[in-house]
Order: sequence, then C-alpha cells, then structure tokens
Amino acid sequence: MKILLLEDNKTLHKSLKAYLEMESFDVFSAFSADKVYDLTYDSTFDLYIFDVNIGLDNGFDVLKSLRNAGDKTPTIYITALTDISSMTKGFNAGADDYIKKPFDPEELVLRIKSRYLIDNLLHYKDLDYNPVTKEIYQSEKLVHLSSILSGLFHLFITHKNRVVATHILLDELVAPNANALRVNMSKLKSKLNLDIKNIKGVGYMLEEL
Repeated sequence: MKILLLEDNKTLHKSLKAYLEMESFDVFSAFSADKVYDLTYDSTFDLYIFDVNIGLDNGFDVLKSLRNAGDKTPTIYITALTDISSMTKGFNAGADDYIKKPFDPEELVLRIKSRYLIDNLLHYKDLDYNPVTKEIYQSEKLVHLSSILSGLFHLFITHKNRVVATHILLDELVAPNANALRVNMSKLKSKLNLDIKNIKGVGYMLEEL
C-alpha cells in the first residue's frame, strides 16, 4: 500500500514514517504542498495522510486542489484541530477521516488496516493474499502455512519485485541462521510455486515474471 505522508514536523514525520514502513507500507515523504503536487503528478497513491498546518501551506487547501483535479485518493488528516468548524472544513475539502494529535501510531495503523486495506487483496499467479487477516488462497482454496512460512510469505508478497534483505528474513525464524533460512525458503517456494531469486550478498526477491 502506497502512502503519501504530508507532515512538516521532521521529528514526527521520521518516527511516523518508520512505524508505517515497519508495518510494510510504502511511505513517500512530503513536507510542503509543492512536494505533494510533484509526487501526485508523477505517481498514484492508495492513501494520503495529511497534516493541516504545514508552514505557509494548509492541508485543507492541498486536498481541495487534488479533489478539484479529480483525485479521489482516501485521505486521513492528522491534526490538533478537532473543533467542529475545522472538521467541517476538512470534510468539505474531501477528507475521509481525522485522527487527533497526539496519537499512538498503532492507532493510526489499525485505522488504516480496518478501513482502507481490508479489501485490498494482493495477487501473485494463482494466489490471493489478504495482508490484514494474513489469509492465503490458492485457486480460491485456503492455504495453511506455519507461522514462519506465513511471515516469510508476507514479507515477499508485500515487497513483490523488490529485494528483502537477508537480516529481515532471518528475524522471522525461531533459530535464525543461513541454513535454516534456506530450508524454509525451499519449503515456501515448493508449497506455493513462488519465483524467488537470490540476490547474492543482499537478500531475496519475489519476482512476478
């Protein structure tokens, strides 16, 4: 899931970005309205997370401009402004949700998963994967994996066509070592017919051929 984060507080931005990426979201950073416009001109996103007060800019106006251009991307405001007039202005600009500062990043992640990701299935060959429930279907039949193989598969399917570093994969193992990783990788590839490429000295990548 690609998220565009607009937050000009660099400390909050850094910590929030790190937490979201730890949850396997792809986070793109913007600290100003101009950067939002640049990024949205070149790419599409699954979700916007916008602060309201961003220096000389205003998150309400940024979203209103995007909506006027036909952009319907779901948007969550993170803001200390939760009075009725501000909330009304935000929803009129096209917001879908609010979360009040200060907040626990876990609350934001839970809200994203429950409201915006539940129907966002990931697909690979004859596999369908729900990243929220962690359910895997192969040719519409539910597949049962061990917790280790399930964790490895989640990393690969959410980083499809990108390298997953070896040390990240090792963290999924009970007794992390290179031989155990190779054994589990072999099991995973065989069970789900995955095209996983070894990037020597770096990690592994699930390829969609």
